[in-house]
Amino acid sequence: MTNLRIETPSDEALLEDWRHVHNTVVPDAAMSLDEARERVGRYLLEIAYDGDDLVGCTTVRPPGEDGAAATVIVRVLPGHRGRGIGTALYERAMRQAAQHAAPAVETVVWAANAGGVRFAEARGFVEVDRYEPEPGAVPYLTLRLAR
Repeated sequence: MTNLRIETPSDEALLEDWRHVHNTVVPDAAMSLDEARERVGRYLLEIAYDGDDLVGCTTVRPPGEDGAAATVIVRVLPGHRGRGIGTALYERAMRQAAQHAAPAVETVVWAANAGGVRFAEARGFVEVDRYEPEPGAVPYLTLRLAR
């Protein structure tokens, strides 16, 4: 990682970049541009570039109405992994989540993304739930940061 630049999706082109990363990393939950537009109104979304190359994106969800946990999701395109980009994005997203003073931090990882599961576990996250969108589908794991 040499020249990491972070943008918020302030226009359609940037939102499309965020959506591209999301849909590449989690093809099982590919979302439309309208769905991405809805998320930009509820969550903090950011897009990461290494110079001019699109490399990743993040989502930080504030705690729900129950105040239980903030959610931090980091996605790095496969060709850019292993260079410290995920770590830099994770640290940034964790600082953003801390501003909500949530008693816990969680992440959600598609179980087919073994590298993403390892990344979360290496940072102290442990599985607390799994969601199978339909019987026999690859589940999504909810992992909570162990404190």
